[in-house]
Parts: sequence; C-alpha cells; structure tokens
Amino acid sequence: MSQVQYVALAYGVVFVFVLVWAAIIATKLARLERETAELAELARGRRDDG
Repeated sequence: MSQVQYVALAYGVVFVFVLVWAAIIATKLARLERETAELAELARGRRDDG
C-alpha cells in the first residue's frame, strides 16, 4: 500500500467513527426529548389536578 492509501484509510476510519458517534448522540438526544416531554405532560397533569 502506498502512503496515499494509508492516509485515505485513516480518514475513512475517522469518518466512520464520527458517524457512529453522531448516531449514538442523536439516539440519546431523541430519548432525552421523549422523556422530557413525558415529564412535562406529567407536570401539567399534576398542576391541573392540584
């Protein structure tokens, strides 16, 4: 393999790592938004009841 191929491979590995990291963060953010909406709904229900 030439040096250019090694550099391209290194960039590819970093790119895949960043994509996986972004997917994990997006999944966590979606779960957090869902839980926050659920908590807000519960708080609204408590306020209406009390």
